[in-house]
Amino acid sequence: MPEFQQKSFEQLTPTELFEIYRVRVAVFVVEQTCAYQEVDDLDLRAQHLFAQDASGCVIAYARLMDEGQQVRIGRVLVAPDHRGNGAGRQLVETALAAAKRTYPAATAIVIQAQAYLQSFYASFGFQPTSAVYLDTGIPHLDMVLPLSDS
Repeated sequence: MPEFQQKSFEQLTPTELFEIYRVRVAVFVVEQTCAYQEVDDLDLRAQHLFAQDASGCVIAYARLMDEGQQVRIGRVLVAPDHRGNGAGRQLVETALAAAKRTYPAATAIVIQAQAYLQSFYASFGFQPTSAVYLDTGIPHLDMVLPLSDS
């Protein structure tokens, strides 16, 4: 898999931003048939973590958001053509390292996970903090990864 890049909104090129939005809409709106405002104001302050193929298409993506004492990882995706080869695990590992490096004062990393991925996220140490609930018609749950002070 190509290397991941981490950029603020201002650092993204217009083409990178287009490719990020293209794949996010393809996965979260079209594939998951969810009508919601996919592009939001959080993009302006998030750190964008992504890998691209040789033609510039985004193949894996997540965004990191500083929430004071915690960091939120969101919009986690692997493009359909790149699933099943470990890209999701590499993406989450990279996102966790980037969150810890970028926000060293954070005491926890949080995610809003699709329920079917609970065991996947648990394999990284995330623990559920809510019951399963519907978000845009898809079962989700809140999970947290506590970070040690050392």
